Amino acid sequence: MADESKNEYAAQLQNFNAEQHKHFYIVIPQVYKHLQEMDERRTIKLSECYRGFADAERKVIPIISKCLEGMVHAAKSVDERRDSQIVVDCFKSGFEPPTDYPFEDYSQHIYRTVSDGTISSAPKQDSVRADKVTVGKAKGKLWLFGKKPKQGPALEDFSHLPPEQRRKRLQQKIDELNRELQKETDQKDALNKMKDVYEKNPQMGDPSSLHPKIAETTGNIERLRMEIHKNEAWLSEVEGKVSQRAERRHSVEANHLVAQGRESPEGSYTEDTNQEIRVQHHPHGHSEFDDEFDDDEPLPAIGHCKAIYPFDGNNEGTLSMKEGDIMYIIEEDKGDGWTRARKQNGDEGYVPTSYIDITLEKNSKGS
Repeated sequence: MADESKNEYAAQLQNFNAEQHKHFYIVIPQVYKHLQEMDERRTIKLSECYRGFADAERKVIPIISKCLEGMVHAAKSVDERRDSQIVVDCFKSGFEPPTDYPFEDYSQHIYRTVSDGTISSAPKQDSVRADKVTVGKAKGKLWLFGKKPKQGPALEDFSHLPPEQRRKRLQQKIDELNRELQKETDQKDALNKMKDVYEKNPQMGDPSSLHPKIAETTGNIERLRMEIHKNEAWLSEVEGKVSQRAERRHSVEANHLVAQGRESPEGSYTEDTNQEIRVQHHPHGHSEFDDEFDDDEPLPAIGHCKAIYPFDGNNEGTLSMKEGDIMYIIEEDKGDGWTRARKQNGDEGYVPTSYIDITLEKNSKGS
C-alpha cells in the first residue's frame, strides 16, 4: 500500500507540474498577447480619428477665416449716425411740444375755457371772449374747479372709436383670430396624424392619451370661429354704414347749410346728435329707420384749419392734403392724434392733428 500510494503521489505531482507549466507558459502568454493586440488596434483607431479631425479642421479653417473677415468688414461699415436716425424716424410721434401756459388774471371775471373733453362754447351773453379760440392754446387748459372726464374702458366691438378707426381695429382683430385659427387647425391635423400612427403601431404610444388634447384643440377652434363670426358681423355693420353715408352724401348737400346752423337750446353746440334731431319737427313722423341712420347725417363744420405740412393720406379713411390747404373741421381730435376734416369739394377724412393749424368757431358748429 505504501508503494501504491507513493506511485499515485508521483503521478499526481507530475500532472500538477504539467498543468502549472501549461498555465504559466502557454495560457497566460496567450491572454496577454490578445490584450496587447486589442490595445494596438485601439491605438490605431485613435490615430486615425486624430488624423481625420485634423484634416476636417484644415478644410474648415478657410471658411472660418472668410466668415471672420466678413464680420470685421460689417463691423467697419457700421454708420452710427444713420442707424440712430433710422431709430428716430421709426419712433418719432410727430407731435409738437406744448406751448406756454398763458397768464390769466383771476381778479377779473372767470370765463370757462375749452377743455380737452368737449368742444362746446360759452353762452351767448359772454361776448367779452374772443370770436375764435385756437386749439393749440386752448386744448391744454382746464376749468378751474372742474375735472377731466374719465374715459371708460375700451369696448369689445370698438364702438367707442370713429367709424374708420373702428373698421381698421375690427379688421386687425379678425386677421389675428384667423392666424390663431390656422395655428389651432394645423395642431389638430398633427394630433390626428399622430393618433393614426399610434393606432397602426401600438408600441409607439397610446392613442387614447391624445384624446384630451384633441378635444381641447377642437374647443379652441369652435371658440375662435365664433369670435371671427361675431367680429365679421360688427365689421359688416360698420362697412354698411360707411357705404350708406357715401351714397346719401349727395342727397343731403341741399340741407347742408341748415345742418351747419344747429345749436342746442342754451346757444352752444352739443355733440349728442340725437338731442339735435329730437328738436327738429318731422312732418312725416319718426321711424326706426331714421333712428338707425341718425349718425349717418353729415357733420356740420365746427371750425376751419390750414395745412402746415403735406400729408399723402394713402390709408383708407384718411384725407390727403397739401401745405397751405384750407379745410373745414367737422370732428375734433378725441385724443388719438387724428382730426376729421372736409375739403371744399366735399371729400372727408382724418388728418394728423399735428399737421394742421386749427381754429374753432364760436357759438355753434355751423358758424
